[in-house]
Amino acid sequence: MTRHGFKYGHATGREWEESARACLGQIGRVPRAANLGFLYVTDLLAPHISEILTFFKVQTGIPHWVGTVGVGVCGTGKEYLNQPAMAVMLAELPEGSFNVFRDVTHGAEELPVPAGDAVVHFAIVHADPHTPEISTLIEDVADAMQSGFLVGGLTSSRNRHAQIADEVVQGGLSGVILSDAVAVSTRLTQGCSPIGPRHRVSECRRNIIISLDGRPALEVFKEDIGEVLARDLNRASGYIFAGLPIEGSDTGDYLVRNLIGIDIDHQLIAIGELLELGMPLMFCRRDGATAHDDMLRMLNDIKRDLKAQPRGAVYFSCLGRGEHMFGANSEELKLIQDTLGDIPLVGFFANGEISHNRLYGYTGVLTLFV
Repeated sequence: MTRHGFKYGHATGREWEESARACLGQIGRVPRAANLGFLYVTDLLAPHISEILTFFKVQTGIPHWVGTVGVGVCGTGKEYLNQPAMAVMLAELPEGSFNVFRDVTHGAEELPVPAGDAVVHFAIVHADPHTPEISTLIEDVADAMQSGFLVGGLTSSRNRHAQIADEVVQGGLSGVILSDAVAVSTRLTQGCSPIGPRHRVSECRRNIIISLDGRPALEVFKEDIGEVLARDLNRASGYIFAGLPIEGSDTGDYLVRNLIGIDIDHQLIAIGELLELGMPLMFCRRDGATAHDDMLRMLNDIKRDLKAQPRGAVYFSCLGRGEHMFGANSEELKLIQDTLGDIPLVGFFANGEISHNRLYGYTGVLTLFV
């Protein structure tokens, strides 16, 4: 399956060789100018990722590859969750317009220096969720981009958290830096909806909310979520999240973080993010209807800005989206297909999504090669 130099395939099978050959069959003849491969495999195939990568390198003749492992992977109009599957895309990019990198664990100074006059413009990245200070690392690497933009996701796996950056690697940040010779368009869609008003953190300790608007944190939380959920805080903590509005965002954007602990005796709430005094915070819930509507908004926005049919795409969705929010039968990916057509697309379901210079949750990040 192909469009303007991009070819792709996706498949599932009992043996990895079966799926890999099915992908090659869908790809067909490899374009002579194809010079970058994207490869995503489900975690059930993670033990074979080195063999799979070698197979595609040999069969396509392409030396440069990026990708990672996910609990699920996706291709055009199709999701593969909790089954052995892979998605592959071959890209044809201008010579000298990209650099594959790996093992970035401390900061942007570890990125490769571009050749010649190439500009470090934009990057597609994959990251190990166990990397220390991952949010700070993402910000630092994004600041090194001319556009200030990264897109990507954290590996999601029940075994090996492997990444692909020309070879199989593990730990830190890896991916591909694109120069301004590669035209892309990217958007983000949310999967949670706010409940209650915006608050200010009036007292906190690291990731623990002590008070909001001068009142005990748990008291405010119970008021916002309502009487029914407030009676069962264990259920509420798996359904309600903390939303951290991004100051200055012209789209009302916010980061979603899990509630990781509730102390009833001391009226405290712990969330999966370090807090600062005075920062805004609201509570939000995972909401399939909101996710569906915002997905359509995002797709129509990006389609409206297109001057031609995209050459290819990568899509990074949260592992809590997919069938959990949109229903079975690949409905999330079908929305993209129905709106943008049969463009070559691959991606995976991540343990956290990266857009611009931030780490998100319960979002979808779509990037088009235009």
